[in-house]
Amino acid sequence: MNPASYLRRSLLFAPGDSARKIQKAAQLDADSVVMDLEDAVASANKAMARSTVREALQSLSFGRRERLVRVNAWQTPLFAEDVAETIVGRPDGYVIPKVNCAADLAAARDSIVAQARQHGIEADGIALLAIIEAAQGVLNLREIAGLGPPLQALIFGADDLAADIGAVRTPSGLEVFYARSAVVLAAAAHNLQAIDMVFLDLNDLAGLEEECRLGRQLGYTGKMVIHPRQLEVVNRAFAPSPEEIARAQRIVQAAREQAAAGLGAFALDGRMVDEPIVKQAEHVLARARAAGLL
Repeated sequence: MNPASYLRRSLLFAPGDSARKIQKAAQLDADSVVMDLEDAVASANKAMARSTVREALQSLSFGRRERLVRVNAWQTPLFAEDVAETIVGRPDGYVIPKVNCAADLAAARDSIVAQARQHGIEADGIALLAIIEAAQGVLNLREIAGLGPPLQALIFGADDLAADIGAVRTPSGLEVFYARSAVVLAAAAHNLQAIDMVFLDLNDLAGLEEECRLGRQLGYTGKMVIHPRQLEVVNRAFAPSPEEIARAQRIVQAAREQAAAGLGAFALDGRMVDEPIVKQAEHVLARARAAGLL
């Protein structure tokens, strides 16, 4: 499957040591449920969280939702234990945190492949989503994004990055804007999805909507979600609006008619339309189909 066609508007994180929250997440309108073994779980609960996540993967129905596991960083001894315990549940993919270079991601991939083969699981079907959340990761984006399958998405971790570089987080996000844009560029260059940063203020839905709007303008295809109340805003923001769909349909249809007549660029509603504009319209329609809007 082309990663760009897989619907990941919303990645809802649930703590791996809470069976109740995982069960609830499996019933919500999220495109992906990320069972978290890393930041959301205290050190004393890591072993219990692995068991909880494995049982959820084996027993819960997630419906259409993608089942992802965020493991602890490859650089820690916890990573191998996380994969060994959860691979038997056949997750759809793993979210790999603190990816600082291509070697990090390749090592994580190879470990997952080895564990999958031990259990007779087809490793090619297990997606990887890499979190870029440190200065080294941003500087090494070209090599990370170029690793190839099964990497399907880059995720931007703004708060960890700010801590790493000594920046002060602000509502405007100017202090991480360069890195936020760089992640999108690297993802687009390698046909990967780009998943935007967490919005921490659970009560500010207007602020969330504005951050989603800017993220989508930058080229992000989805966003991390840390509370169910954020889902409706995020899903709506990262799906084409009816007006966008209607205009895209008109552009694509007009382009077909112009091509059949042997013509190239043309004017539509007083605006010039050329090949890049047609490609943008086709992308809008592809996302609309993935979201069930066409």
